[in-house]
Amino acid sequence: MICESSVLSFLLIGDGMKTVEAKVVVLGSQGVGKTSIVTRYSERKFDTTISPTIGASFHSLKIYVEDMNVKLQIWDTAGQERFRAMAPIYYRNANAAIVVYDITSKDSFEAVKRWIKELKRNVEEAIAICLVGNKCDLAPHRAVPVDEAQRYAQSINAHFYECSALGNQGIEEIFQGLAAHLAKEEEKRRSEMSSATQNQACPGRSSTTSTTEPSSCHSGSRIHLDRLNSCETSSSSCSC
Repeated sequence: MICESSVLSFLLIGDGMKTVEAKVVVLGSQGVGKTSIVTRYSERKFDTTISPTIGASFHSLKIYVEDMNVKLQIWDTAGQERFRAMAPIYYRNANAAIVVYDITSKDSFEAVKRWIKELKRNVEEAIAICLVGNKCDLAPHRAVPVDEAQRYAQSINAHFYECSALGNQGIEEIFQGLAAHLAKEEEKRRSEMSSATQNQACPGRSSTTSTTEPSSCHSGSRIHLDRLNSCETSSSSCSC
């Protein structure tokens, strides 16, 4: 089920575990490895014969973060220019975005800036963004310096990662970190709602509830993974 609102969908399932559902869009130019990143995580494989995505493909992931079950509904969008006009369809009601570039391609990094501008024009509320530099196994051919990418990520309040879908480096950190961030944001939202409700019920009572800063993608939370079947799902960089 896709969230009907950009607000995280919260459920309480039968065993008492809290569940958060979030829509995540994966963006970036053709050939940067968007689909390879998703399938490397969801299916534990790397396909050297993968074809360009047409329109978008859908993947569903379930990640356990402490006492919360985070369901990520992943929309892997096409990077080809001829499908560019379709991208805003998938932005609607998104809770997070994973925006990918190829560290050996300066053009793909510049394209990321256009993707993010377009994303922000098409979403009604601020969403979590992970900026991901793929193909760090090709570090000797690097065209995008790590510090440049980190500075850009900081300027847009995004979490930054480098990874290698081919070498299976830094992949889990992206999805685990995003799930942990979304879980903490949901806990913060629920705490604020509870505090507001109590204040309305007892207007003369001062609130002692303190708010916390949003977590970074690198959470110290203990995370357990459980994957569903796929339909075709402070900064970090891997050392290659």
